Amino acid sequence: MATTLIEKTANKLVDAFINNKIIAPLPSKFTRKLKDAEILRRLCESKVNDEIIGFKAAGTAIPVMKKLKEKEPFYASIFKRNFLKSGKKVKINKSTLGIELEVCYLIKKNFFNSKEKVSFGNISKYISHIAPVIEVVGYRQRKQGISSFGDLCSDFGANVKFLIGKKIKYKKIDIGNLKTNIFNKKIGQSVNGHTNTVFINPLNSLKFVLNKIRKDKINLDKDFYVFTGSTVGVVPIQGKGIYTGKIDKLGSVKAAII
Repeated sequence: MATTLIEKTANKLVDAFINNKIIAPLPSKFTRKLKDAEILRRLCESKVNDEIIGFKAAGTAIPVMKKLKEKEPFYASIFKRNFLKSGKKVKINKSTLGIELEVCYLIKKNFFNSKEKVSFGNISKYISHIAPVIEVVGYRQRKQGISSFGDLCSDFGANVKFLIGKKIKYKKIDIGNLKTNIFNKKIGQSVNGHTNTVFINPLNSLKFVLNKIRKDKINLDKDFYVFTGSTVGVVPIQGKGIYTGKIDKLGSVKAAII
């Protein structure tokens, strides 16, 4: 049986994902529309022989949604190979888009035993811990910029690495009203942000992801992470060295960019 174009494309992208390669840009038929990009993303994820440790929300900035004419964010699976402790080294390349600072939740595996729709009234019973996270974002393709959510979604959600800070036991706080900052002291780069830029707030982003994976009938049968989207936008990496992200009341996290 002849291999279809989507299979060939997925195989190339998965090979790039696993072996840290950069390939030619994907055919636009798979990236122009989000629904087509999601089909390719799911196919790629099914071909990766690695543990899924969680999911990321992407496209959570409402102004970006409006600009690209999307009604909601999207999500992608996160594999163990891309999950690091705070302070670890991350090698970047010309296709790296930037660095982000996010709120991360650890979700109890009993989430998968329930079929109820996740709401603000019941979401807390699923949350175990909360932590600050740095995400390095970029393509496995020789391309720059974003023209659609499909660009990001098709390429594994454009996630390169996640670095997690110290987890703290979850307690209810005003998660939509926290100041954030990411900086590289060596080069004098500093960007302020706020948790209210994340799809109203990170808890709303979490609710979106949980309802999506339930709708898609995903079951991991273990505790898992949800990364809720950047509080500082996509910050260009202007130089190598240590980037430190701080979120009020949650703590800090570091990434060594090389």
